[in-house]
Amino acid sequence: MKRSIYLMMAMFAMLVFASSCKPKQSAYKQVYEAAKEKELQQGASEPTVVKDASSLPPVEVSVRKEKVEPVFASDAANLKKYSVVIASLSVKLNAESLKTRMQNEGYNVILVENEQGMYRVIVASYDDRATAASQRDEIYRKYSAKGSPDVLRRTYGVPFNDLWILERQY
Repeated sequence: MKRSIYLMMAMFAMLVFASSCKPKQSAYKQVYEAAKEKELQQGASEPTVVKDASSLPPVEVSVRKEKVEPVFASDAANLKKYSVVIASLSVKLNAESLKTRMQNEGYNVILVENEQGMYRVIVASYDDRATAASQRDEIYRKYSAKGSPDVLRRTYGVPFNDLWILERQY
């Protein structure tokens, strides 16, 4: 009888120990969300009001300043100070896949990598902020007319509802 009690206590202790050693998904999720928030705080600046070239009312444009480098040397000549970013991805293969899809749409896509290792997918790059903002609005209107963000996400991999301007720092 004592043996069975000791055996049951040992099995109970092993069960408690084994369940306490499992990684907690919520802990990983908290770390991920904290890192994502930190990236947004580091990369985001205050939204700026920019008048668009076609004399429409002022449009609020999110402008983020980052030091970035082109992923491919052939893209370096096309990268200007202000760029329209359609996606920010952590996996290079996903960024290259989106680049191919957008090139099939007729865009001269540039992939850049920031200091944190995120890949920015750029569809237009200009020397002045107003032109970049105007192009951003045009791209937004074009793709929002094609369907909801869910439809766009299934078709292109991005919803096109969070386009922003990247101001390149040197």
